[in-house]
This record gives sequence, structure tokens and C-alpha cells, in this order.
Amino acid sequence: MTRSPLGWLDLVAPRDRRSRQVLHASPFGPHPLQKLDLYAPRAGRGPWPLLIFIYGGGWEDGTREDYHFAGRALAGMGFLTMVADYRVHPEAHFPVFLEDCARAANWLLDHASKHGGDARRVVVAGHSAGAYNAVMLALQPGRFGAPRLEGRIEAVVGLSGPYDFYPYDVRQSINAFGQYAEPLATQPINLVSPEAPPMLLIHGVKDVTVGDYHTVRLAEKLRQAGVAVTETHFPTYGHAQTVLGLLPVFRWFWPIYGAVRAYLRERLGQRAS
Repeated sequence: MTRSPLGWLDLVAPRDRRSRQVLHASPFGPHPLQKLDLYAPRAGRGPWPLLIFIYGGGWEDGTREDYHFAGRALAGMGFLTMVADYRVHPEAHFPVFLEDCARAANWLLDHASKHGGDARRVVVAGHSAGAYNAVMLALQPGRFGAPRLEGRIEAVVGLSGPYDFYPYDVRQSINAFGQYAEPLATQPINLVSPEAPPMLLIHGVKDVTVGDYHTVRLAEKLRQAGVAVTETHFPTYGHAQTVLGLLPVFRWFWPIYGAVRAYLRERLGQRAS
């Protein structure tokens, strides 16, 4: 397997010692890409709330193998954490990648109790395109094949996500969404309702990959609907820092980990480490 720069960083960086990997490459469907990794806190037996982390890659790239650090970091906060692969362009277009995320979520709900998880309490999180997937899945879980998530999602964490990008004007969005007949229905900004779960939206002001106006606009739409939202903008951060800040080596000067942990502790009553 050819590793990306992020993959090499994930390989050599120290892991969060408060967590452990409990499953590797477990199938959640028949397609070769439909595999997931599962992480749990090292101490205790649960039941732990569930956390679904969805990585980014512009709906054309990415692999769970590069995000062991994220799974370990989030599990160390006190969650049974899943990181799943999903199909991307050119093999898949909207909504296939969301249907894969929903299928993985269903697997987690079915198997959580075997690994110390509490399927009644769920957090959905993601970075970049993964934040888009996380927000879409949280806003309309039944639409993509995971109706059992409805009423169970206690919080959403979006890191540097695109939430308002129609008309499509970059290669990634044109390729991934351009074939869908109802483009306005692909945009989180258009799907907010008072039933949306609470959200933490984090963005770097210097992000030139996904501008922080996406977070500004979605947060305002959530407030207008009466949904609890915490909006955080880091003035000196670009696109990558909001996920790399989960790595133990970067936590001292990129306080993303602390911001996510504090929010989830408050929202779920977690005793986050």
C-alpha cells in the first residue's frame, strides 16, 4: 500500500495511550472497501457512547488506514469509536458515499454492545468532506439508510467542513455531485430543521481549501432554527490543523483536541480524559 504524507505521519506518531484498537478491517458490507476499524477506551468496560468519525478526501480520496490517530484520540475521550472506509469518485457519486456511511453506522448500532458500547447515545464527527458526510448523515439519517440513528445522535462535530457549495465550482464537487438531479438537496445549508442535533463547528480562518464561511453560514442557519450550535474559528489555522490537532504531539499548541473534548464532555456528561 502506498502511504500518503498523512499516512506516514499516522504511522510514526505516538498513539493515544488511553485507548486501544479492538477491530481492524472488519467488513460491514460486501464491497471490498466496506471495512471499518473500531477503537475503545483502554480503561473500564463501558457502556461507552458511540462515536462515528468520517475522514475527508474530497469524495475522491482517503482511507481509514491514515486515521488511526483520530480513532485512538476520540476513543481516549471515552467513546467506542468507529472509522469506516466508503466508496468515492470515480467509483461512486452522491449519495453512494453517504449510504456507505449509513451502512457502517447500522453495523455499529448492531454490534456496539459486544464491544462495550451504548447504542442509544451517538456522536457523529468528521473532517473536511467527512464533516460534510457527518452533518448530512445527522440531518437526514433515514434518507441514506440509517433511520435508527434518528433520536440517538446527541452531538455532531464538524471540522473544516463544506456545507454550502452549490453551484459546484471545483473539480471534486462537480465530479461527486454533478450527476445528481436535485442539487439543492445535496447541501446541508438547505436541510437544517429544528430537529437537527446540537453541533460543534470548528474552522480555521486561513483555510484556503474549504473557506470558513461554510461554518459561518451553517451555524447561522442552525441558530435560526433554534438548534444549539457552538461555532469556533481559529485565526491562524489552515485546513489540516483541525484534524491533526487530535494527535498527541500537536495538542500542546493546536488546542483542537481540548475544544472537542470539552464540548463532548459538556454535551454528553462525559468524563473525558
